[in-house]
Amino acid sequence: MAWSGVNTEGVHDDDQRHETVSSSTPTTSAPAGRTSIITAFVANIGIAAAKFLAWLFTGSASMLAEAIHSTADSANQGLLLWGQHRSKQSPNRQHQFGFGRERYFWALMVAVMLFAGGGLFALFEGEEKLRIPHQLTSYPWSAAVLILSFCLEAVSLRTAMREARLIRRAEETWREFIQRTTVPEIAVVLLEDTGALIGLMVAFAGTTAAEVTGNPRFDALGSLGIGILLAGIALTLATEMKSLLIGEAAGPGDTRQILAIMQRDPGVECVENLRSEHIGPDQLLIVGTVSVLAGTAEDVSTIVTRVERNVRTEVDSACLVYLSPRIHPHRAKE
Repeated sequence: MAWSGVNTEGVHDDDQRHETVSSSTPTTSAPAGRTSIITAFVANIGIAAAKFLAWLFTGSASMLAEAIHSTADSANQGLLLWGQHRSKQSPNRQHQFGFGRERYFWALMVAVMLFAGGGLFALFEGEEKLRIPHQLTSYPWSAAVLILSFCLEAVSLRTAMREARLIRRAEETWREFIQRTTVPEIAVVLLEDTGALIGLMVAFAGTTAAEVTGNPRFDALGSLGIGILLAGIALTLATEMKSLLIGEAAGPGDTRQILAIMQRDPGVECVENLRSEHIGPDQLLIVGTVSVLAGTAEDVSTIVTRVERNVRTEVDSACLVYLSPRIHPHRAKE
């Protein structure tokens, strides 16, 4: 395994994700993002049913694209819940650092489903309706369902934003938060719900323009716009999850805190080769070398054990800390 790491200097905010997490080891409490997932799941089930009903009455390509989008979103929430469940497994002989990265993997699968099940289908449907226009019927059905769906998606997005604020830094934008967070479920729900709201506005514009002008190609253009939107969101999610699956170091704030804890110990002269990696959203692996003052083997062991314990106690996400001692027998700490 290759660790992305830093020494005591040179931490760059742009290269790191960072947030405060709630626990250092797997627990039975609800993982961050669970409330957002459940809210989005319930909302998307109802929205998908309403959109399919409206599509049956109107024949709208935009409405069908939105119905497939909501169905894919519902399945995606199920994958995220499954990932959280799988990540709680205890370490075993084959996976000795646990299953925390399961959450990243299933979030990546969400991106794949969103691209294939939502984006590509909407593009295909829009292209077909451009070639073979289909006159819309029962426009009031379409408009009513889109407005209802917008309200439900807004509630889901509000829930996700409220949960995200618990771990979002006050000075960072939402774009920066999505790029930095190591909690995949919140990033997924924020992007999905934002995309859903934009998609609903595109669908409403397309169906309304088709109804007003009598030209059903506006509806097809709406479906194409939804497809491009979903494909863009899917690619963004895939990029973020790929980085997390490869492994990312602790954020600058956590790194500085870890160094400060180690260096304040009276038995430590300096810290060298500090490395860290997120092995799960709330699990941080830390390795490094501490130069200790001369002493017996028992003294060295006591110092290293004490420093490791202090890091685990004071840094919420530090669940695994492995330090190697380096002894300088002829130097004294001032």
